[in-house]
Amino acid sequence: MFKTLLLLLLSFSFVHAAEADQTAAAIKDNLNKNYEQLIGPVDQVNKSPMPDLYEVVTGDHIFYTDKGMHYLIDGSLFDLKARRNITEARSRQLFAVDFSKLPLELAVKKVKGNGKRKMAYFTDPNCGYCKKLEHELQNVTDVTLYLFLYPIFDGSAEKVRAIWCSDDKAKAWDNLMLNGVQPAPGKCDTPSDKVLALGKKLKVNGTPALIFANGQVNPGYMPAADLEKALDDNAK
Repeated sequence: MFKTLLLLLLSFSFVHAAEADQTAAAIKDNLNKNYEQLIGPVDQVNKSPMPDLYEVVTGDHIFYTDKGMHYLIDGSLFDLKARRNITEARSRQLFAVDFSKLPLELAVKKVKGNGKRKMAYFTDPNCGYCKKLEHELQNVTDVTLYLFLYPIFDGSAEKVRAIWCSDDKAKAWDNLMLNGVQPAPGKCDTPSDKVLALGKKLKVNGTPALIFANGQVNPGYMPAADLEKALDDNAK
């Protein structure tokens, strides 16, 4: 009796999953056919934790739609019981970067302590929150940092060139961001065009943008305590 009930439950689960997959495929086809100009090409559609609500992934954004595709929702889905932002968690998972494939030769490398933990980030010398991040990083050790100098603000390209042409790039960067000491003007070649292209490819729309070793991206500044936790979690 128990085995029969178990088989029935398993069969029901498989049928339900197959129906959900079919619905997701139909939603994707419909949106790409009729609404691509509205939301762009849809990369994937997945069932969400909420009954009859589907996750629509397009570019670097997540929308939601109902089973009948009557409505499209642009916003965050929260799990109130767990007090968790489901959309944010899914974004970190879906839009993760393969850290091992980052062109680290385009970055300024800085090793603190034993350097065991790793983090890369896009940063601009004229970005206020980037300066704030550097002050927070003063309280973080045992990490290897890869700084992609990303000149998107007015006047930043000249400062980036000066940093890149310095004998000690990491020291020149710290002096600028922490102490306001301007480096001497530089005349060497820089990888700025390649860094800008990389940022565009990774959909980096602002600075700072942090990339942890597991590929999760945090678009924005983090205080030292949060940085320590994220680095520890990634080290595991």
